[in-house]
Amino acid sequence: MIMKRCLLPVFASLLTATAGGPFALAAGEKAFAVPTFESLGLYYDRAIAQGGCSVKYRVAGSTESRPGYPLVYDQRATQYRGSLVGLKPDTLYDILLETDGESVNFQGRTRSEEFPVGKTTFLSGGSTDQTLNIREGGTERGWHLVTPAAGTKFVSDVFNLSDHNIVVEADYVILRGLELKNAGIHGVLIRSGVQHVVIEDCHITGWGRIGGARVWGVLGGSDSGIYAENDAGHLVIQRNLIEHPRGGANDWESGHPSGPQAVSLIDSRGGNIIRYNTIRSTEDHGFNDGIGGASNYSFKGSPNRDSDIYGNIVANCWDDAIESEGANRNVRIWSNYLHHTFVHVATAATSMGPLYIFRNVFGESRISHQDSSGGMMIKTGMNYLNIDGERVSTGLGYRFIFHNTALQPGGALDVFSSHELYNAVSRNNIFYSRGRTYPQDRGAPLNDFRNDLTGSHLGGGFVRSMFLPSERLEWYLAPTMNRIQWGRVPYSRNGRDFAITDPLVQVKNPAIDTGMRLPGFNDQYSGAGPDIGAFENGLPPLRFGREMAPGFSRAPWELY
Repeated sequence: MIMKRCLLPVFASLLTATAGGPFALAAGEKAFAVPTFESLGLYYDRAIAQGGCSVKYRVAGSTESRPGYPLVYDQRATQYRGSLVGLKPDTLYDILLETDGESVNFQGRTRSEEFPVGKTTFLSGGSTDQTLNIREGGTERGWHLVTPAAGTKFVSDVFNLSDHNIVVEADYVILRGLELKNAGIHGVLIRSGVQHVVIEDCHITGWGRIGGARVWGVLGGSDSGIYAENDAGHLVIQRNLIEHPRGGANDWESGHPSGPQAVSLIDSRGGNIIRYNTIRSTEDHGFNDGIGGASNYSFKGSPNRDSDIYGNIVANCWDDAIESEGANRNVRIWSNYLHHTFVHVATAATSMGPLYIFRNVFGESRISHQDSSGGMMIKTGMNYLNIDGERVSTGLGYRFIFHNTALQPGGALDVFSSHELYNAVSRNNIFYSRGRTYPQDRGAPLNDFRNDLTGSHLGGGFVRSMFLPSERLEWYLAPTMNRIQWGRVPYSRNGRDFAITDPLVQVKNPAIDTGMRLPGFNDQYSGAGPDIGAFENGLPPLRFGREMAPGFSRAPWELY
């Protein structure tokens, strides 16, 4: 897999590594891994692509290795890139890359989920109406923790008289267990360039200006529960409840939605982990995007690079539930439940890639309060920028779309938007939609759509019958499902012969055991093969939202 050639001096600065380092390779080559808790972004600088680049990996010191999904080559940057997913935190891995008979070995360690604390600031119980400015940070070996005093609840309620509840101006800061209400603009503001901030187990509500359509003269959109200014990065946003902004975005009947967001990252430095958050509101106080930011058509954007977004519930958005746009270099989006939105995952543009979208569940989609016809599951698109006098495409990064489930009825109208799309690969998705499944120009350069379950009319109830009934957010595949057998079908019952036109029959569920093998993405399965869709029968269910996070416990704002 080789991207279209475009040699740019600017790529040298765009591709500066944030972790890892060179190994004993040929002159001008290096291989390294950039970690998150459960993933490793792999990079192999090589002047010439020699066929594909296979991956094997193992826990360091073990004897059993597993294949990973092959890396892709970016000729613009003379670099192979790809990701290992489903890894264990704080674990060292041996990695082997092979290209046309040549191999390179190196190691990568995933990040620890434990943050060593050097200083703790205990906030007094009760409520304050003053903005908290955090100007003292910590270090990698000793973070600065800000949390309520033991046995108390800390509430910041600035009553719309201050722009922010908390402003973070220092690196290596942890905000834990805080209740933040009624900020005039943003609940938490992370200043430009600040790195390594953890926001966990917090409740953020009631923030922002009134909001509304740009065509109404409302120009102050994107007020956010958490807002990170330009070049902030390496953020961990986990187990938060972010709900009910003061204002609300307009729907599409008055133009492009504009209004509050739960999380916004502006041209992030990358390295972000956004997981197990519950993001929700009402339709009248809906979000523009749930998780988003800027700049869309760029080589930075949100979340930019080496970032993971997983385990979240995101609902009540009039544009995108998750907006992952810009570079999207080794960005992984998985196991999210995305519901009551227009677009489920927005990817315009993906200028660098690869971007991995896998095992997400796509719920209802709608255009407006009055029009329930729905939008699309995955927004695509690109444009061209002039960089150093050269016209550069922002649409050449790879998108890998694996094992997602689109629920019906009330789902998106189309799977992909009608924009230009290159280098998209889909496998093992349940893509039932009433409109168009694949782009009209599905043969555009290196698009490859295979082994998805697709359908259109008569989709709703029939797709629902694919899954076992459940009151939880889990959808295990039923052994059989409903299907219409077209034509006149003869029957014999009680000694009588008759025929029924287009009868409803029970057939084997076509999703069970019929998935293609995707190394690194569906290694664990039961039966003759992987199941198609987000859920694998025989494995534990996917869990979404803060209350389903591993080791979840109630926060101080819930207890006191």
